[in-house]
This record gives sequence, C-alpha cells and structure tokens, in this order.
Amino acid sequence: MNPAELYETHRDLLTRAVEATVARDYWSAFPESPSKSVYGEEAAPAGERAFTALLGKPFPIDVPGATGTVTTERSPYGLELAVSYPRADPLALIAAARAAAPGWRAAGPEGRAGVAAEILRRINAASFEMAHAVQHTTGQAFVMAFQAGGAHAQDRGLEAVAYALAATTRLPARSSWAKPQRGGDPLTLEKTATVVGRGVSVVIGCTTFPTWNSYPGLFASLVTGNPVIVKPHPGAVLPLAITVRIAREVLTEAGIDPNVVTLAAEEPGDGIAATLATHPDVRIVDFTGSSEFGDWLEANARQAVVYTEKAGLNTVIVDSTADYRGLLRNLAFSLSLYSGQMCTTPQNILVPRDGIETDAGHRSVAEFGSDLAAALDKLLGDPARAAGTLGAIVNDGVLSRVTEASGLPGVIHPSAVVADPAFATALIRTPLVAGVDAADEKTYTREWFGPVSFLITTESTADSLRIFTETVRAHGALSALVHSTSAEVIDAAREAALDAGVHLSENLTGGVFVNQTAAFSDLHGTGANPAATAALTDDWFVAGRFFTLQSRRHS
Repeated sequence: MNPAELYETHRDLLTRAVEATVARDYWSAFPESPSKSVYGEEAAPAGERAFTALLGKPFPIDVPGATGTVTTERSPYGLELAVSYPRADPLALIAAARAAAPGWRAAGPEGRAGVAAEILRRINAASFEMAHAVQHTTGQAFVMAFQAGGAHAQDRGLEAVAYALAATTRLPARSSWAKPQRGGDPLTLEKTATVVGRGVSVVIGCTTFPTWNSYPGLFASLVTGNPVIVKPHPGAVLPLAITVRIAREVLTEAGIDPNVVTLAAEEPGDGIAATLATHPDVRIVDFTGSSEFGDWLEANARQAVVYTEKAGLNTVIVDSTADYRGLLRNLAFSLSLYSGQMCTTPQNILVPRDGIETDAGHRSVAEFGSDLAAALDKLLGDPARAAGTLGAIVNDGVLSRVTEASGLPGVIHPSAVVADPAFATALIRTPLVAGVDAADEKTYTREWFGPVSFLITTESTADSLRIFTETVRAHGALSALVHSTSAEVIDAAREAALDAGVHLSENLTGGVFVNQTAAFSDLHGTGANPAATAALTDDWFVAGRFFTLQSRRHS
C-alpha cells in the first residue's frame, strides 16, 4: 500500500491517538501483557525463534556506504549474542538521507503518519522478538523488556505520531482568499501550505531503554517530514536494528526510498554521534544519556534543534504519611525496579532530623532507614522474584558506582549479590542505601546512576523543600515525590516543584510508582530544568522539527 492507503488503513487508530493526547485519560494501543490470550499461542515461541535466528550472524540490513562490520554487544545475562552490523559511514548516511527527503516530503503529513502507524503495527507484531533483544542488551528482566521495550515504547512512538500529525495538519493544505474591493471584483488568491521537515534527523540511543527513549524522536521526526539516522549505543544495537529493518521494509513496500530511515552502528570510540550531530546538514538531534555528552551536544550542535534527556537528582521528600507500610513498599519497589537503572529512579530521599509522623507512630530518621532496608529485604528475599524485579546490571560503569558507594560511611542497606535461577552468570545487585547529612552536598549532588540512593537528614521539611528546589534547579531531575498528610506541605511541595521545573507525584503508596510514566497521559521530562530540553511528548517536542511554507496564485 502507498502512504495514502496506509493512512486510510490506520485512520481510526490515528484519530483515537490524537483524541487521547487531548483527553489525557488512560489509553493504550498496544497490549502490555505477554499473555497467550492477547498475542496468540504461537507469538511467544515464534518471537524467541526469530531472536535466536539473529545470533552469531550478520544482521540482515542494508546500510548506505557501509565500511566493514562491527560486533559490540554483550548480554548482561551471559548469552552469547555475536550479532554483527554494517559499520556506518556518517557522510554516506547523511547523503542518502538528503536524497530520500523530497520523496518523503511529497508523502504529506497524513501519508507519513500512515507509514509510521504501519511501522509501529509491525513492531508490535514482533514484540516477543523485541523483548528478547531488549532483555539481552539492557539487562531488563523479560517481562519488563516486553512492556517497557515493547508495548510502552510503541505507545510513546504512537503518541509522538499523534502530536506530529495534529501539528502538521493544523493549517489547511489548500485555502482560498478573497479581499473585497469597492466598486470592483474582489482580489482572490488560491494558497497552498506545505509542511517541510527541518532536515536530516539523528536519534542517538541509550543502552538502558533503547526503544522507549528513541521512539518519540524517531516518529516525531518522521511524521514532520525528516529522514532519520538511528545511531544506537554500541551496547544496545539489536533493538534499534530490528526497528530500522522493519521501518525500511514498510517504506520500500510503500514506494518510498528506504533511506528515509538508516542505521548508524559503530565501534566504541568511533565518535559517529558527534560527527553526525555537528554536520551542517543535520538539523535535528535527539539524545538520551549522560549529562556530559548531552551538555556537549547542546553547546556544539549549533546548527540543529537538540532534544536531550540527561541525568538528574530525582528526589523524595518525606514529611509524614497515613500509610507507612504502603510508603515503604512503594518506595522499595521504586528503588529496586531494573536495579535503579532508570532515569526516573529516586536517588535523594530527604527526611527531617526530628523524624516523621506515621499511622504506625513516630519514626526517627534511623528507624525510617531501618524500616526501608527491611522493606527492600522483604521485596527481594526470594531470588526468582528478585531477579524478575532487579534485572541485571547493564555495564561495568554501573557496577563500579555500586562498589564505590559500598565504601561510603553510613550504609543503611548494603548492595547484595542475587543469583538468577535462569542465568547463572548474570550480574544482579540489590539497591544500596546510604545515610548522609544535608551538609554532605558533594556526595548527593552527584548523580549515581544505578542502584544507589541516599537517605539525607535535613533540618526540617522546609529545609528539605529548599534542598529539593536548589539541587534540581542546579542539576536537574526527571521525577519527584512527596509524602505528607499536611495540605500545607503538599501545597508547598507543588510550588517547589514548579520553581524547580519538575513533575511531582504525591503520596504514592499503591500500584503506581514515581519512576513510571504512562503514554498519552503523563509527560516525561519538562525542559524546565537541566535534565531535559523537552517533554515526551508535547507540542514543543514536535514544533521545532518542521516549517510550513506557502505558495499563492491568483484564482
């Protein structure tokens, strides 16, 4: 089917997605459960076979100007991957993308949205293959890989499609203009408005959430008319290689140059991301990863609109609670999920020196720390359950931070080794929690990405709010949480979050966690603090990716 036919095929889905961005209610286009009753009896074994068939071989994909191959991935679970990819020539990729741009522009907003929806539909059909690829490159446990790397990532991609489609169709493609003239016929013009992409787009993937973090930029750029070069992290190529392969298949079948989407695989140290991001023809850069490289991109990719999601000091303010057991259970899970290797995992937990009031009685800072440690031990006491929650440590950098934190004074909950019954060589560690005083800014104002958190003793809740505001404004954050039974404290926390420029969760004690966000309802990132330059997904995330150009003529 051509792009116009694909739009008609997916019109209902796209209309519903646009409506969901306005309603902000719960809606998901792609089921998150890997159940046979949802995806069918054969989906799981077929997906595993498809994944296994990729191992130890060259990945089946064409790349313009490839110069040899690279093999860079290591499974945190110990599985031998040995998948090789064409090694990218950045200049060849840019030239191919530029050549593909006119045909992609001609498809129009609706046609591009139709193609994007078909790509997402086929990615969803490959969800089990993708889940294995995500699991064995990132270290996520399988169910999380299926959900976050599959259905949730697909929803985030569709959300970006919806925002981009709404933005690019806001002005009519054709219009008539008539200006009355005294004593004569009106002046009349016919006008055409064409959406033109800003230029070549580069999506720089991360090693922990290669699909979830890359799909918004990928699909926002595509629907707004830009060819996209996908540059995976060397440690997590396979999920994005599968994505690009599917995208190129759909584009080819639709009669579009497949070089609208290309793959830029590299050896560590090749520096392709910097080369691509600063090329004059690259006009859009999406990046998820370290603050150091994100800051470099913002400073040096001056010819491009740069969307970054970086590190931050995610903070919890504990004042009081009416559900102490629920608070501990919820916070323990938030610290443990994927071993804290999420950009939204809490790092700094602020508790006043005089302790907190709870439905279980007054708890001192020391007692709160002991109770949190006990909640972690209870959650992670069974090795099989612990492995399914923690996943595996993704790389040596995370492991080295855990080792370093283990030498800090005041460790409340040491990080312990967990054995995965299914993967004997997997590197799995429980969260480490260390107690520090608010004066020890050097320790807690550094981002310790991974299973490391700090219980920080402050002078008061007001002092906690001050520290929260100042540290987030200076260093950034992607999440914040407050626990209090006081309406005045909640109001003050809301104001502090607005001043700091971060999203706030309040009194989470049930099945919703501070480090999880729902597509079509929750914004991820804000652009209002140093941790990110935009939110996933809002109008600003798509508006900078295109221009609308007019032509006019007499009727």
